[in-house]
Amino acid sequence: MKLFFRLFLLLLVSASSVHAWSLFSSAEEERYPGMGGDFTLQSARGEISLKDFRGKVVLMYFGYTSCPDVCPTSLGALSAALKKLDDEEMQQIQPLFISVDPERDNVEKLREYSRYFHPKMIGATGNLDYLQTLANRYGAYFRKAEVEHSSMGYAVDHSSTIFVVGKNGKLADMIQHSDSPKRILEHIRAVLEE
Repeated sequence: MKLFFRLFLLLLVSASSVHAWSLFSSAEEERYPGMGGDFTLQSARGEISLKDFRGKVVLMYFGYTSCPDVCPTSLGALSAALKKLDDEEMQQIQPLFISVDPERDNVEKLREYSRYFHPKMIGATGNLDYLQTLANRYGAYFRKAEVEHSSMGYAVDHSSTIFVVGKNGKLADMIQHSDSPKRILEHIRAVLEE
């Protein structure tokens, strides 16, 4: 009986400790600790920073305008999902296309390319070292790949993920390349409702 009482007492103390910790710890835990963060890039509208969009859900995609297949496919799926949002939801969204090919993608080219997928999408870029640091912070990757016998000269191998930044400026979700517009929409709405 003493053993049972000691176990019960230990369980009670443990439960109380967990409850007390939950009262004093932050209610808002980071989903991706150490990932993401603010940045400043160049766009056709001038310098933009992630903090400029605080209070909105930012949908970020790293790619480049000469990408033959992955970027158009991913951005096309994102565009289809965005078209399903109502006006109120769309006011809370900011799509952002970040070019990892600043050598070829100037801000005007990015403006035209981004608008093709959605009129609200902003195209932006920066210098190569800064872009590499930014991509690393978000868990994205890219690298220049020489292409023989091509008028383009090189391609850029890159990851294909839509990074969803919550209204608080923290990375909230990552949507994979293979997701359908329906699944992308579900991800977006889930973060909008937080």
